[in-house]
Amino acid sequence: MDGYKGKCNGFTLIELMVTLAISGIVMSIGIPSFDQIIKNNRLTTNINELVISLNLARSEAVKRNQPVTIRKSGLEWEQGWTIFTDLDGDGIKESGDILLRTYTALPDNFTLRSTPSYTNRITFRQSGKSVNGSFVLCENSDGNNIPEENSSRLMVVNNVGRVRMGVDVDKNGIQEKRTDDLGTEITSCTLSPFT
Repeated sequence: MDGYKGKCNGFTLIELMVTLAISGIVMSIGIPSFDQIIKNNRLTTNINELVISLNLARSEAVKRNQPVTIRKSGLEWEQGWTIFTDLDGDGIKESGDILLRTYTALPDNFTLRSTPSYTNRITFRQSGKSVNGSFVLCENSDGNNIPEENSSRLMVVNNVGRVRMGVDVDKNGIQEKRTDDLGTEITSCTLSPFT
């Protein structure tokens, strides 16, 4: 080995520092975008869970030819909800009513609120009809209860029982309560009116 005069290949300290600096810059640009993707996916997942619940309740009411109720489990909708047949349509699960499904609470930083027509429950009649109302889901990790760009979802239920998502007419990341008016954005994550 004493006679080996070859050169060892490797990184110099300067090359390593430049590589780390470039990696840091690329990550600082990419991580905020990734956080926004995760936030959007969580919003979509949670609002889809509510849409599935409403569609299940509506279809069960028609299929069973009896009222079906979705009732919140706690003080607010984000604490979870249950779906059950509601023979007398009073919104209270009693003997003779069948529990169809229970949903657990949303993650801590989410709020899910409704218009006054759905304060505690929404009931679908045998025809699949319900009363008009809406829900707002917000990712509220900053705690200010104000919808910010791409941090909320609006879901509207019409009196026929059909569900539709709010539309961002002016493309600013906050959905409007009505599609025919640009000045009707959601203004609160916790206070109605949402429609």
